[in-house]
Amino acid sequence: METILEQQRSYHEERERTMDAMVKEILNKKTGHRETINADHRLKNLHDRYIESSIRLKELYEDKDGIRKEEIAALSGPNEFQEFYARLKQIKEFHRKHPNEICVPMSVEFEELAKIRENPSEDYTTPVEFTDEEGYGKYLDLHECYEKYINLKGIEKIDYITYLSIFDHLFDIPRERKNSDYRNYIRALLTYLKDFVNRVKPLMDQAQEMATAHQDFLKQWESGTFPGWPKETGGALTNVGAHLDLSAFSSWEELASLGLDRLKSALMALGLKCGGTLEERAQRLFSTKGQTALDKSLVAKKGGNKAKASTLQRHKDIAAIEAQVYRFSNIVSSTRASTIENVTRRAARAAGERRDESDEESEGSVAADLDSDDDEVPYNPKNLPLGWDGKPIPYWLYKLHGLNISYSCEICGNYTYKGPKAFQRHFAEWRHAHGMRCLGIPNTAHFANVTQIEDALALWEKIKNQKENERFVAENDEEFEDSQGNVVNRKTYEDLKRQGLL
Repeated sequence: METILEQQRSYHEERERTMDAMVKEILNKKTGHRETINADHRLKNLHDRYIESSIRLKELYEDKDGIRKEEIAALSGPNEFQEFYARLKQIKEFHRKHPNEICVPMSVEFEELAKIRENPSEDYTTPVEFTDEEGYGKYLDLHECYEKYINLKGIEKIDYITYLSIFDHLFDIPRERKNSDYRNYIRALLTYLKDFVNRVKPLMDQAQEMATAHQDFLKQWESGTFPGWPKETGGALTNVGAHLDLSAFSSWEELASLGLDRLKSALMALGLKCGGTLEERAQRLFSTKGQTALDKSLVAKKGGNKAKASTLQRHKDIAAIEAQVYRFSNIVSSTRASTIENVTRRAARAAGERRDESDEESEGSVAADLDSDDDEVPYNPKNLPLGWDGKPIPYWLYKLHGLNISYSCEICGNYTYKGPKAFQRHFAEWRHAHGMRCLGIPNTAHFANVTQIEDALALWEKIKNQKENERFVAENDEEFEDSQGNVVNRKTYEDLKRQGLL
């Protein structure tokens, strides 16, 4: 068991090495978008490690249980030599019980980090996962949120590109449309934006961003300037209620001349029901003239105020989520612009391909009508693949694309691929990647054109052995110098020293 002072020394070393690694990571030049994101995640992990070490070191210095004070007293007391030999005995006893125990110094771990930092192309680990649509953090993937949006009741159906431009225009949606389904939608949208920002910008303090957005929201909500949620306005009498002196009125018809709003405020001031027509309100109010006790049937129920307060709180919660969506939308504004450009470019390319296919289809349909009837079964003695028109493709085209050649992949479960183009493409598809993952092998470029399980395992062992041989081995790679200036490795130096030849 390590002593308190040794633990403190270890935490101090870890803090210094972590700080040094963070400085080198910041000064290291990044050559691409992927490398920048990976470097930010490494920096975030180092920062978290530094904070954790500092917290533990602070707890040891506070010494709430008094163990550190007792340890220092034992080392500096009158029996310091006794304490020294007692600890030496513990160390020998530990190594006697664990003769093969290997202690890996902390420097080895940070040397591995330095290798990854200096040679990012050899780093096969991915600290964060992105979908294919996101392009490793270059674009947004809001397809799931888009599906939820277009399924909301009363919402105009728009295409995906338009949605990317207006998904943060929540203030354009009417208040009566913002129900529970809408709340679930904006929660899903906020969850995705927070997760995307956490993956692309791991160094950003999201808690501070959310706190700032909430504070700004509270100010705008109180002042009634929050977008999409204007403050409900009305007469002062209708909101607060004002008492009315009935002694000046001799009939309810005279009260009716005051209008609906004034009668409502007077009824609210007395705690009576304030609904109904103008005549009903006037009669209800006039019936209280000269009465010391109010009729219970005329008293308003208290549940209405509770329901109104509950509705107001629900609206406030929805608006608070919208405020956070506005905040994170502003953070990813540049990424959204790149996404719109990328989706537009892909849509334009797909539209061009569809146009070419439609032209070919129209020409082919005319030729097919002239040749034969569409209802006839096509003649296909060579079992050729069918084309877009449901008829076999020409044999010369079948031979040109090499579709007569079959390729079998054992890693894919002996799945057969027709033609070299499909065979080469399948190495990057899900079936082959799943097979490699089941074998515990990364699907990298080293295993291109490898289809046999035995060959893949042998190549993976060879790569691992090669990586193992490149690792630093202290006995062979650490150099020592004797008194005559001869440089030898550590193992030779220790052998010569034991033999007394130095």
